[in-house]
Amino acid sequence: MVHKLAGALALGAALMLSTSAFAQDKRVLKYNADYDPTPLAAMEALIADFEAANPEIDVQLNNFDHEGYKTAIRNFLTTDPPDLANWYAGNRMAPFVKAGQFLDVTDVWDANGLNDALASAAASMTIDGKKWGVPYTYYQWGIYFNKDAYKAAGVEVPGPEGVNWATFIANCEKFKAAGIDCLTTGTKALWPGAGIFDYMSLRTNGYEWHMELTAGKIAWTDQKVKDVFNELGKLQPYVTANHAAIDWQDAAALLVQGKAANYVMGNFAVATFKEGGMTNDNLGFMAFPEITPGIPRAEDAPTDTIHIPAGAKNVDDAKKFLAYVASADAQTKLNAAIGQLPTNKNSTVAADDPFISAGFKMLSEAYALAQFFDRDAPAEMAKAGMEGIQQFLVQPDQLDNILARLEQVRGQVYK
Repeated sequence: MVHKLAGALALGAALMLSTSAFAQDKRVLKYNADYDPTPLAAMEALIADFEAANPEIDVQLNNFDHEGYKTAIRNFLTTDPPDLANWYAGNRMAPFVKAGQFLDVTDVWDANGLNDALASAAASMTIDGKKWGVPYTYYQWGIYFNKDAYKAAGVEVPGPEGVNWATFIANCEKFKAAGIDCLTTGTKALWPGAGIFDYMSLRTNGYEWHMELTAGKIAWTDQKVKDVFNELGKLQPYVTANHAAIDWQDAAALLVQGKAANYVMGNFAVATFKEGGMTNDNLGFMAFPEITPGIPRAEDAPTDTIHIPAGAKNVDDAKKFLAYVASADAQTKLNAAIGQLPTNKNSTVAADDPFISAGFKMLSEAYALAQFFDRDAPAEMAKAGMEGIQQFLVQPDQLDNILARLEQVRGQVYK
């Protein structure tokens, strides 16, 4: 009996050593991120799937809070770079690319057919002709509208493709006559007004021009900037009068109540509209109208991304993980869990959510994606720009003074 017990103990010890050795044999992939609780659970499930398919790899996720991460990433990219790191597309990733802190992952895109599958996000992931990460989720902005308000004003309810700019402005006069705000927003927190400006800029002068503006390469006193504000000026008389004193949720209530017809907002607001009592029957969604004919249709779609730091120790497995996260199946599963949109056009979305379905189609077919004004412009320029947009929507006669002030800020920020 003693011999059997000793043998069993020896076998158990041998198995423990074997298991320990196996764990030590695994290749470690360190991943720094900043997920909220729901996306964190979704990514942890995705990581478990990846590890099951790649049992030789151990993904170690180190999660930060959002605000702490903005500071932490600047430190750990220099002092202790992980193999993977979360960030954002467009001009937000440019400083890290220019500082040589993100690796070129063009080969991942080429080897996995991502230039086609992620076509709409490609421009926002490209600098100097190279790709610097992969996008894993985004969400659409556009115009949400109250169908009942349209009917009350005798205006034809638009389809998902919307109407052109001249028709939209003509409809605003009909809404005004019916005592309904054509467009509502709440700019107390500044950023909602930036969404309106982004679309005015993208539709008036195009994606490339807009990105040059937010990158500081165009003077705010340039005539093309004035052209954007002149188009915005056509809309200004029909915007909720006290927008500068209210938050976005207050403006949402005006849409819900039928006191406003349209709202330029992100898809996250749908939950607020529905909590207020709207349903799929009276809540509509459409793309922002074309202004300058022939300009390719770009959209505001804040995009979350994953990158490989230049100091990564396990680059091969990091690229394998990027390819996995960019795949149609992985993005379908992840975004279903978090209620956002997959960037891979071959993914699928919930057919029973008309806003998710419409957003997925719109973004998958977009020419390019802007990241929203306060992501595309540096913080100081974004703040001044959003203050200027808010002021213009209250005092359009102050345009020259506003643009002169913004040009002064541009000279200070982009040195």
